[in-house]
Amino acid sequence: MHSAATDSRPPALPTLLNEAKGIVAWPLRMMNAPPMPARVDGPPVMVIPGFLSSDRSTAVLRRALADAGFRTHGWHMGMNWGTRADTLDRLDARLDRVFLKNGAPVTLVGWSLGGIYARELAKRRPQIVSRVLTMGTPFSGSMRNNHAWILYELMNRHKVDKPPINVRVAEKPPVPTFALWSRRDGIVAAASARGLAHESDEAIELDCTHIGYATDPAAIARVVELLRR
Repeated sequence: MHSAATDSRPPALPTLLNEAKGIVAWPLRMMNAPPMPARVDGPPVMVIPGFLSSDRSTAVLRRALADAGFRTHGWHMGMNWGTRADTLDRLDARLDRVFLKNGAPVTLVGWSLGGIYARELAKRRPQIVSRVLTMGTPFSGSMRNNHAWILYELMNRHKVDKPPINVRVAEKPPVPTFALWSRRDGIVAAASARGLAHESDEAIELDCTHIGYATDPAAIARVVELLRR
C-alpha cells in the first residue's frame, strides 16, 4: 500500500544523502567493468543514460546484459545534458542504425531522464521497438517531484515541464512498457517513477538507490531477469 501524500513528493533528505554512497562507488565500478564479449547473438537492447551521464555510466549494466546474451548498444550521443530540440531526431537515427545492424526490433532501456526519451522514441517508432523498460524515470505526475529539476533548469534554457520537443510524458507507449522504481531512490519520487496503472504495463519495485539502477549488482540482475522474460 502506498501513500500518495508521501511517495509523490521528492525523496526525503536522508534518502537523498544515501545516494552519495553510490556516487562514490560509481567511478570504481565503471573502471572495473570488463570489456564487452566479442560476439553476442541475442536480441538487441539500446541503453539510454540519465541526466548528466553518458554511455560510460551504463557500462556495468550493458556488460551484464551482454553476458546474458543480449546485443547491447549505447546511445552514442555523449553526455546527456538535457533535452534539446533535436534530441529525439538524433535518437531516432541512432535507433534506425541499431535496428538495421541487428535486423530485429530493439528493446529500449532508459535510466532516469533516458527513460523519458525511451518512452517517446517508442511512440514514434513502435514498429522497430519491441518493449521499453524505464529505471527511476519521472514520467508520472509533476516533473518537479524529484531533486534534479532545479539543476536541470539552471543548465537548460527551458522549464523541466516545457521541453523544446513535443512530448506526452505520461502517455503509455504502444509497446510493452515496464516501470522500475524504488523506495530507496533518493532522486526521483517513488510515485513518479512507478506511475499509474494506465501509464505502463507493469510497475516493478527494486531495492536500490537511484544510482544503483545501473550499478547495483542485485538491481542489474533483476533487470536481466526481466528482459529474459
